[in-house]
Amino acid sequence: MVTEHYYSKKPTIDSAPQTWNVQLLGESFTFTSDRGVFSKGGVDFGSRLLIEQFKEPKTKGDILDLGCGYGPIGIALASAHKNRHVILSDVNERALHLATQNKDINHIDNISVVNSDGLSDMMDHTFAAIVTNPPVRAGKKLIYTMFRDSWKVLKEQGQLWVVIQKKQGAPSAKAELQHVFGDVIIVARSKGYYILRATKS
Repeated sequence: MVTEHYYSKKPTIDSAPQTWNVQLLGESFTFTSDRGVFSKGGVDFGSRLLIEQFKEPKTKGDILDLGCGYGPIGIALASAHKNRHVILSDVNERALHLATQNKDINHIDNISVVNSDGLSDMMDHTFAAIVTNPPVRAGKKLIYTMFRDSWKVLKEQGQLWVVIQKKQGAPSAKAELQHVFGDVIIVARSKGYYILRATKS
């Protein structure tokens, strides 16, 4: 039997949704998550750190929350940057349903929710910024493909923001981003989590 993960397209585990309120960037949000989706009981530390550290790029254009789950990163950033259109994408259909529900209950209008396996269905888009809390359990091959595909769809001077734990490969992820982008910095470190920012130049 193959173990089911939160990056499964159609989770089969029984639904047991949980709803909570949370403060992000000084705003109050209501989120619902579920079994079969990453972080079902609250906004995880890594996503919160990425939300807090993100800075809007000078480049004009859309922001992509890649592997959005139930949507906390993209929804918080869309609320904070109402002049930007934010796209939430995931392969997990349960996650996409929750992301749509969460954007609606929080009355965030500058969002689209898109079904895409990585960036495979968005290679005709361009973005000013991509943010991701990548599915580390899916393995380095998939994550590094996400990095390379992100470079392809980012505008000139566009930025890829990644949160990843040191014990889950932050140093090697930084090295790979350096190889792909040539310009990568550690924006923050906290409790074993790294925020990495790669700029397309």
